[in-house]
Amino acid sequence: MTPDWIDLDGTNNTRDTGGLPAAGGQRTVSRRLLRSDNLQDLTRADVQRLVSDYGVRTVADLRAVIEVKSTGPGPLNAEPRVTIVNLSLFPEHDDHIVPPAERRSAVGRGFSGLYLGFLAARPDSVLAALRLIAHGEGAALVHCTAGKDRTGVVVALALAEAGVERAAIVADYAASAEHYDALLRRLAPATQDDELARAAALKHVPRAVNMERFLDAMDEEFGGTAAWLTAHGWTEEDRAALRRKLLPA
Repeated sequence: MTPDWIDLDGTNNTRDTGGLPAAGGQRTVSRRLLRSDNLQDLTRADVQRLVSDYGVRTVADLRAVIEVKSTGPGPLNAEPRVTIVNLSLFPEHDDHIVPPAERRSAVGRGFSGLYLGFLAARPDSVLAALRLIAHGEGAALVHCTAGKDRTGVVVALALAEAGVERAAIVADYAASAEHYDALLRRLAPATQDDELARAAALKHVPRAVNMERFLDAMDEEFGGTAAWLTAHGWTEEDRAALRRKLLPA
């Protein structure tokens, strides 16, 4: 299963989730759900390709508010056909209190604990991002800074809800490793000449086992991704809309 990379000048980790095997012999439809790293460096040609060729109309920006403010408006902000919604997966206000039970479930689990922490801290953002994918016009693009962890969690939940096979969800997540060196050079060029910094960065390479453990943890803690979503307000109408969006008619 080869990732459907989108070659842009301003990103390193952009791809289409079309063509993934799902239940009943179906495959996800192309140009419906895209995933990416930071979009701040998009060129004019990149914007044209995403908007005109891929039909992007909605962007779920999972970066924290401080990340968004520090970089300022990106090129897509000037595109009138695209709606950008900032949906941080980190707590931004005191009213986002992580329940003690969910806080404990995320402790000591490595990357799967980090990913459980996203869900515990900002279930509102997770569901809002999934609803943008399900109910929005045209293609939805989900991104954060590197396009592997926060983006990986939201895209994995969307694919799971569409009935995509678990192995394909894991493979889609792990595909970011293929472009990790180029991504690192863009995001943290100083690490290239610092052996300790590079060694630390390499620990964050997305590996299949990270997503495997996250999905296992979802089963163990909540009875699966669908059960977690339902418990946080996801409806049958949402589920049906997402499947209509990502699967063939």
